[in-house]
Amino acid sequence: MNKRKLKILLAGPRGFCAGVDRAITIVEKALEKYGAPVFVRHEIVHNKFVVQTLEKKGAIFVKELDEVPPNAPVVFSAHGVPKSVPSYAKAYNMTFLDATCPLVSRVHRSVERNFKKGLVTILIGHQGHPEVIGTMGQLPEEAMILVETVDDVNKLQIPDTVKLSWSTQTTLSVQETSEIISALKEKFPNIIGPSDGDICFATTNRQASVKKIAKMSDALLVIGAPNSSNSRRLVDVGKIEGCDKSLLIQRASEIDWEFFNDVNTLGISAGASAPEVLIDEVVDACKEHFDVETKEIITTKENVEFPLPRNLTRE
Repeated sequence: MNKRKLKILLAGPRGFCAGVDRAITIVEKALEKYGAPVFVRHEIVHNKFVVQTLEKKGAIFVKELDEVPPNAPVVFSAHGVPKSVPSYAKAYNMTFLDATCPLVSRVHRSVERNFKKGLVTILIGHQGHPEVIGTMGQLPEEAMILVETVDDVNKLQIPDTVKLSWSTQTTLSVQETSEIISALKEKFPNIIGPSDGDICFATTNRQASVKKIAKMSDALLVIGAPNSSNSRRLVDVGKIEGCDKSLLIQRASEIDWEFFNDVNTLGISAGASAPEVLIDEVVDACKEHFDVETKEIITTKENVEFPLPRNLTRE
């Protein structure tokens, strides 16, 4: 029986970003240096496969530091943590490694500088997301206001005497965020923000690559976790660009093959915390059902590497 032809367009870049790669490496190097177990506060990145792989190597994931035994090393996740977390670790003489993405740390330093200048920060982000919790935890509660939508901006009642700045979660939709920033600038003409924005280059690059392949595809599969903000945004971008059949999946086992009815060209991308092995898994599953031709569509090359923490690299 002849298989139906299917053209697969692989978005480039896709999958792991430099911050995720660094965070995973920190856990692996900590296991080498200290031996198992190494504890990790929260998911190191939002990907079940990555978490389970690290668990097999000896990592133990916990919700809070009070679950970590005395003298055991602990790693903070890539999303960043409130200041109260390292303060707790220091108070109890814990050995800790901070795997916060350097681009998230940059946002933390920015909001701190603005606070010292007497500015109240309006943070654009998703309530309850670990990165947002970490960023808001850099300042006293009254020093930061969270907004998620243009409607949230319209509802703000802030006296003219209050000096304002804005920052964003690093993994948001570029288009939606620009609309919220425009609404902030219209409502508060004197508000200031980062000159080059806070959305990280990896998020921007992955959205740009999806934007390109979505226009060429009958359907789009984004590989990533449902709690991964940047992965969900890739699905949104696909739909905005006219690819209505844009779907988020975690593994090839989740594919409903009826989804491929009338699909001749399939776009595939992956969130910044999804490893390449999961992309290969989806492509291989497609090959079992179709006569597959693959083509990579590269919109930009990434060659960024972030250094590891000093207390992990020095003897």
